[in-house]
Amino acid sequence: MDDLDRRLLDQLQRDAGRTLHELGELVGLSPSAVQRRITRYRESGVLTGEVAVLDAAKLGGMLFIVLVALERESNAHHRRFAERMRSTPEVQQCYELAGRWDYLIVLSTSDMTRFRELGDELFQQDENVRRYETLPVFDAVKTGLAVTLR
Repeated sequence: MDDLDRRLLDQLQRDAGRTLHELGELVGLSPSAVQRRITRYRESGVLTGEVAVLDAAKLGGMLFIVLVALERESNAHHRRFAERMRSTPEVQQCYELAGRWDYLIVLSTSDMTRFRELGDELFQQDENVRRYETLPVFDAVKTGLAVTLR
């Protein structure tokens, strides 16, 4: 990966909806050279997808941070918990942690009623969840998934 790759990937992270011409202007490549590099990123798995980022607050949604500690911590228990998080559409992000909590989960729901239902389904009814703490998000000060490319 050279400096042009890092600059192009950085621009794609900022706005993947730009045209090949616009991206080329920003990094100093022709549109066809940009297309070849993007194709290479996809084929190698560096670029795993392109998405539209929606503002949940403007759509009336709510965000919650949930910290979870498991009762039993075998690989099988972690695998089952992680699979349930992956298969739940409202789970935006899920991180396995070191320390007091085993997982940090970011949930996006339509309202408090849906969050309560989801909390019961995902955490309250799971016999392997020892404890969990819910933190409603008042304001998303900064969000993003950009990877630092230095």
